[in-house]
Amino acid sequence: MSENCYHCGQKNPKNATIHFDDKDFCCNGCKTVYEILNTNKLGNYYEFNSTPGIRPDSKNTSQFDLLDTPEIFDEVVDFSEGEHTLVTFKIPVIHCSSCVWVLESLHELNPNIISSNVNFTRKTVQITFKHNELKLSELAKYLTQLGYKPIINSENNEKSTSENNDLIIKLAVAGFCFGNVMLLALPEYIEQNDFWLEHYKTFFRFMMFLLSLPVVFYCASDYFKSAFSGLKNKIINIDIPISIGILVLFLRSCYEAYYDISSGYFDSLCGLLFFMLIGKYFQQRTYQSLSFDRDYKSFYPIAITRVDFEEHKNILLSELKVGDRIIIRNEEIIPADVILIKGNAQIDNSFITGESKPIEKEIGDKIFAGGKQKGSLIECEVIKNVNQSYLTQLWNNSAFTKGESSINNLTNFVSKYFTIIILLITLLAGVYWYFIDISKMFQVITAILIVACPCALALSAPFTLGNMMRIFGKLKFYVKDTFTIEKIAKINHIVFDKTGTISLGNKMNIRYEGEELNEKESYLLSCLLQNSNHPLSRSLFEYLSTENSFEEVENYEEQTGKGISGIIQNTIIKIGSSIFVRNTKSETQQTEVYVSINNETKGKFIFKNEYRKDLKNILEQLSEFKLSLISGDNSNEKEYLTTIFPKKSNLLFNQSPKEKLDFIEQNQIQNHEKIIMLGDGLNDAGALKQSDIGIAIADDINSFTPSSDAILDGSNFSLLPNFIELSKKSITIIKLSFTISFMYNIVGLSFAVSGYLSPLVAAILMPISSISVVSFTSIATWYVGKKCIK
Repeated sequence: MSENCYHCGQKNPKNATIHFDDKDFCCNGCKTVYEILNTNKLGNYYEFNSTPGIRPDSKNTSQFDLLDTPEIFDEVVDFSEGEHTLVTFKIPVIHCSSCVWVLESLHELNPNIISSNVNFTRKTVQITFKHNELKLSELAKYLTQLGYKPIINSENNEKSTSENNDLIIKLAVAGFCFGNVMLLALPEYIEQNDFWLEHYKTFFRFMMFLLSLPVVFYCASDYFKSAFSGLKNKIINIDIPISIGILVLFLRSCYEAYYDISSGYFDSLCGLLFFMLIGKYFQQRTYQSLSFDRDYKSFYPIAITRVDFEEHKNILLSELKVGDRIIIRNEEIIPADVILIKGNAQIDNSFITGESKPIEKEIGDKIFAGGKQKGSLIECEVIKNVNQSYLTQLWNNSAFTKGESSINNLTNFVSKYFTIIILLITLLAGVYWYFIDISKMFQVITAILIVACPCALALSAPFTLGNMMRIFGKLKFYVKDTFTIEKIAKINHIVFDKTGTISLGNKMNIRYEGEELNEKESYLLSCLLQNSNHPLSRSLFEYLSTENSFEEVENYEEQTGKGISGIIQNTIIKIGSSIFVRNTKSETQQTEVYVSINNETKGKFIFKNEYRKDLKNILEQLSEFKLSLISGDNSNEKEYLTTIFPKKSNLLFNQSPKEKLDFIEQNQIQNHEKIIMLGDGLNDAGALKQSDIGIAIADDINSFTPSSDAILDGSNFSLLPNFIELSKKSITIIKLSFTISFMYNIVGLSFAVSGYLSPLVAAILMPISSISVVSFTSIATWYVGKKCIK
């Protein structure tokens, strides 16, 4: 019979051990979780770590009953629409990879749970579930049964708790004890044969021992807890050698003081912890000051149409506030929780839940942020401020992630074996100094264990890419994560869409040919056009210059790359390509938009594109890459585009969305190319998603799409070559940071192994290494950013 529980690893109670399936459990809770996992064929949960589970606490779960009351339910959940609800729980007991694994496998444990994503650093889990089948309170109780009791706090995302108080107290205790121990140890450094010192040295040494106790068992407790947790789960982390070093120094000091060999190393020990805690404090302050998480002031460069006294005005998300009335067009993402005021809302919540079936909303209904309108234009009133972090969390959903980070894989590989190598070096050095000079052996062992640190290595990539992410954001280029920057650095093929990408979608020369449109017909065309976000629709809407007015559109339909249609005031209107409107192919080689009213073709609008400023110069800067243009328009401007694109560029026209996607996929598979696709974010969603990097160009319109990896404000399109260059230099900075980190450890270990480095100096050097790497990456990214963006 085993002494420890198979699930949670805690000691089994005497005469109360539960024996099941040839395994021993400490309680029915652990046995139940084991049964749930094995019933659902998730027994390999225990392969991640030995005894990785948390002991379930099913007591006091009645508090969760309040979650089903409408007021608290609305306050706690992030989203609730149709059958699906999205909620984020804080779960403090998340502590290892197996915790993450089981929480992200909830959909396999319970059929009413659709998906779950864990944020390990914040210790939160975001769960999408069927609230018709599983109440919110039942979900909370279910998590508790599994051993992951959630903390319910509706303000969890709005209030940041201070984690520095405990560290400051420990720092103060260590400083007080270090100062007094130094004072007590000072006489033995100065006078060796003094009668008074000989008489009181036992008292002094005992006082130093007493003062070292809170330093070792309180100030160093975090290191011991982390080391114990790692050993318990069979993970060798960096706190293990640090803890060994502290204990070796403490026990050796006790031994030498007790047997009157010397006063020991209590002063060095207290100084060691004091300087390590100072380093830890400054590390935290440095990380906070260099934090690259987006705040509520750095919004995506996306415009929303606000209604001001019947006048439509495009504003940025940062200007949107509660009470504003906004216009949402077909395929636009709703940026904040709203109430439907006018229109026929068909909301696609696939961005949130993965379920693409549109849900019909009625006037007065609440619509959650992240939903996408499918159909005609709607007018809504904002009832909650834009939560940028919520949109970012949705954007970073694993469903939209492409590939794995090679830098993260390298960092994880090195960090995994770093501690094992350090322990082996310590063992060999200890054996060597045991035979050479045993009095120096403990100093060498402690110095090696303290000075070696992979933290600087682990910080190189996130701080470099994170700071570059912040620089990009200031220049209105928003990448959804740091991995995107790493991928940009590897691209070798750039694919452009034409309309709204290399051309200015909101600035076109337009002329009309055909039967003259009367005032009512122009008005009806405008009413239909304002439902669409296509660059041509937006340009034509501006060209007609009729007053903004909200007219109900029946049977609104928008066929990507073809056109739009609908019924307004019992009048059938179609606007689009010749095939869409007339069922015949146009013979002309120019951009045309045909118009029919009540199935009678009235005429056509002819567009002449105005291209972005310095486009030829931009393309020349990108000539080292393979360049392609894939456009849904005809080839009337091919001759002109041939003069500005570098030779050997691919210029393809009359391409459907499916053909654009196939072109990218073919080049990825056959030529093994890494492709950036730049499009308008709406009509090129498939191609953007297929490409290695999809960049949506935003020109005063809501072009946000989860298919893209980045959003670039059209006003900074000319900086595209600079962004690619900065991405490449970021990788160079990371490699230099890796080199600095390796050199620090090699030099530090050399001095420690040779006996020329005291533990006290090692304690000072350890945090300095991390701070120096962070400072280097910050200064380097700032410098290259300033140099590249002049």
